[in-house]
Amino acid sequence: MQNKMSPTSAALAYQNKMMNPFIFWWAMLFKLPSVLFWKIRMQKLDDTSCEVQIPYAWRTQNPFKSIYFAALAGAAELSTGALGQMALAGRGAFSMLVVDFKAEYSKKANTRITFSCLQGKEVFDLIDSLQAGESKALTLVSIGKNTQEEEVARFYITWSFKRKN
Repeated sequence: MQNKMSPTSAALAYQNKMMNPFIFWWAMLFKLPSVLFWKIRMQKLDDTSCEVQIPYAWRTQNPFKSIYFAALAGAAELSTGALGQMALAGRGAFSMLVVDFKAEYSKKANTRITFSCLQGKEVFDLIDSLQAGESKALTLVSIGKNTQEEEVARFYITWSFKRKN
């Protein structure tokens, strides 16, 4: 299925806001303050993918000298959720909710980690396909890599999207 619509002007405005460090900071202050505490940064957001980075620092560190699993999960969720929010922008009334969450850890996270979700097209296609009152779920994969480009974690986050009447 092809994208029936290109990103709306509201989606592009959302993208610009999320990529502006000052506006991102203010939005996170009121919506997700843990993102600020962990110093998570938005690196890329468009209609195909999203990348966020989380530093390896005292704020994110666990007693085992790696990044705390919840901080990794927060960065992974943001990389998928931002794609969903962008796809919903300007499309009417929707709800969006995490309904399942799985994680695989493969290497110690002891450097800056970049999480990438490359499923933007799937999210936009799903939103385009929803009828009033209909809901569908989509599992988005966010892969975290260290500074040597080695995979350290893979998160499977299932979002439910519902078009409201």
